Amino acid sequence: MNHVTVVICNYNYERYLAAAIDSALAQDYPATHVMVIDDGSTDGSRPIIEKYGTLISPIFKKNGGQVSAYNLAIEVLETEYVIFLDSDDVLYRSAVSEVMRCFMERDWAKVQFRLDVMNAAGALTGAYVPHSEPPHDCRKLLLDGWLYPSPPASGNAYRVSALRRVFPVPEEGVNRYGADFYAIYGVALSGPIATVPKSLGGYRVHNAGSATVSFANSEQMTRAPKAFNKRWTILRTIVRDRLQMELPPAFHDFSHEKAFFCSNIYHATFLTRWHWMLRDSGRYLHAIVANPFWGLKKKLGTLALSSLCLVPYSPLSDFVVRYIANPLARRRVAGR
Repeated sequence: MNHVTVVICNYNYERYLAAAIDSALAQDYPATHVMVIDDGSTDGSRPIIEKYGTLISPIFKKNGGQVSAYNLAIEVLETEYVIFLDSDDVLYRSAVSEVMRCFMERDWAKVQFRLDVMNAAGALTGAYVPHSEPPHDCRKLLLDGWLYPSPPASGNAYRVSALRRVFPVPEEGVNRYGADFYAIYGVALSGPIATVPKSLGGYRVHNAGSATVSFANSEQMTRAPKAFNKRWTILRTIVRDRLQMELPPAFHDFSHEKAFFCSNIYHATFLTRWHWMLRDSGRYLHAIVANPFWGLKKKLGTLALSSLCLVPYSPLSDFVVRYIANPLARRRVAGR
């Protein structure tokens, strides 16, 4: 039986850490190992980790950020398969069994699966991510600059040998965080990916209100685009040097472009909204119209929704922005 390691990278998440560890230990796949890397937490995380004794492999390190934790894990891993579980997320009991069934069918570089969205208290919201399924071979799309639909960090299982073609990555500056960016997109350049078409875990969203615009945990809506651009530049260098492939200078991704859309349109005046849509929406519209992962119905629907931001009634425009940005707003409407 092939062995798998669930690596939990933690920093000051004592409130959620035990649930993450318990979910990893409860896997019905017998050859599952659990490693917890604590990135210099200053809260009560260490006693929680220590109470598990030999059930887990703990590593306590100086604080260096998520990328440093990934770099260390990938260096010391002794299994060929790994899931990086965020310390505020959980895996369902059959998660490892499901992904290993896929890995045994073909030489996948990565197997991804959906995550159910939870609120801060761990209650399911009815939403899940992602909503689109990529093709098995994303290499050509990435070489053309298209980021493929992927779940957040906890929804990905990797072949470690594929990760080692990309990692280690630089740890300083913007690269303290966003390690999953390099894992998700770098690994897809080294081999095909598979998708399990059902939810195998829970993704905790701390700002999970349907009335908010931001849906990301790790970075603010206005900061994420800048970070993504810098990470893409770093990934280009890594891919050129280690994989002998050339990524384009810019990338295309609806999630990235909608951050600009939301930050410029939300709570904006009528004239400001028109100005942005007429002069600065080119990349946003391209990410919709030319999106290789969307069907015609979804493209037309998103364009129609976006056009409602041009009406004079500001509350409608703000509702549209929330609906596009935050899947939880869609669940609220569907539940009425």
